[in-house]
Amino acid sequence: MPELGNNSPPTGGGAEPAHGDVVGQPHTSAEGQPIIAAEQDAARISSPAHPLGEPGPSFDRKSPFMIGMAAAAGVAVTYGGIELLIAAHGVLVLIVIAAFLAVGLEPVVSWLVQHRIPRWAAVTVVFLAAFGMLAGFLAAAIPPIVTQGSALVDNAPGYLHHLQERYPAIDELNSRFHLQDKLQQTIGGEGVPDVVGGILGAGKFVFSAISGTVIVVVLTAYFLANFPRIRASLYRLAPHSRRPRTILIGDEIFAKVGGYVLGNILISLITAVLTFIWLITFGVPYPLLLAVLVAVLDLIPIVGSTLAGIVVALVALTVSLPISLATVAFFIMLRLVEDYVLVPRIIGRTVQVPPLITVVAVLLGGALLGIVGALLAIPIAAAILLLARETLLPQLDRR
Repeated sequence: MPELGNNSPPTGGGAEPAHGDVVGQPHTSAEGQPIIAAEQDAARISSPAHPLGEPGPSFDRKSPFMIGMAAAAGVAVTYGGIELLIAAHGVLVLIVIAAFLAVGLEPVVSWLVQHRIPRWAAVTVVFLAAFGMLAGFLAAAIPPIVTQGSALVDNAPGYLHHLQERYPAIDELNSRFHLQDKLQQTIGGEGVPDVVGGILGAGKFVFSAISGTVIVVVLTAYFLANFPRIRASLYRLAPHSRRPRTILIGDEIFAKVGGYVLGNILISLITAVLTFIWLITFGVPYPLLLAVLVAVLDLIPIVGSTLAGIVVALVALTVSLPISLATVAFFIMLRLVEDYVLVPRIIGRTVQVPPLITVVAVLLGGALLGIVGALLAIPIAAAILLLARETLLPQLDRR
């Protein structure tokens, strides 16, 4: 018989359930339930100062797992960036062209702003002036250009026959390659599917050119209107300690790009006017059409004026061989004047790119982006040379 006051449970009875256990269920310790243990730890580390607990130790960045993840993420981001650049190649080219045009027109807009004209009004004045000059030129030039172009196409077989009669070498080339037959087939419209395909291709090209021009004009206007804000945003990307020097170098790059754009346009206009005067003086046909062609091709560095000279000399050959040879000599002299007089005085002091680097830059730019790359190669090379001279070379000299 048990004694009174004994605390042992009665025979056949179970132990009294502990706090937190459920009556009728088997006892399970905290070590057997990770979530319950984590909840208990969460309640323990929570405090009024840190209701959500104090931050734990950071991940070990030198662990093999973190290194592998960082490398994989880097490869994925690089591949995605390359694919994005390839997909948006056309749009990026238009943006770059608009940015270069905006930088080239910025000195004019800044000059108007300095004379107490609001920036939006200055941008409007610049665009209205540019469109006015372009519209006046097109209104005066398009009718004779169309007329001369049509006459050139219609008279091309006759010119070829005339050249065959006067120059045996051309007659031999025609006999070997059937140039006159191919030219007449192309102009006469034989092969309707080819002509229709050519018309469709020309339509797509014209639509693409018009849409691209509209995009460039709109983007140029936005860039000009917001140029101070864009400039300040770009400079804020530099660290505070290096920001003043970044501003000086960046403004110098903007000056080089702007000087090159305006100078190249001015030189092209000068060469076009001189070519037009030469053609009118010696009675070469289609003078306005050829002068416009010279102005457009002369925008392309290194090879543009050479190609224009070849085309004009071939047309001058229809007049006489001496006139054609004189035209070749004229373009050689014009190239020398352009390289040693116009370019050094107009854009040479601003850009300051050595001739060898100019040739290499134009070749690389043309190989990468075609005509657009050749046009933008020289100012980009000037910017790279400036950055190398002001940042890279001083660090190398100190080592």
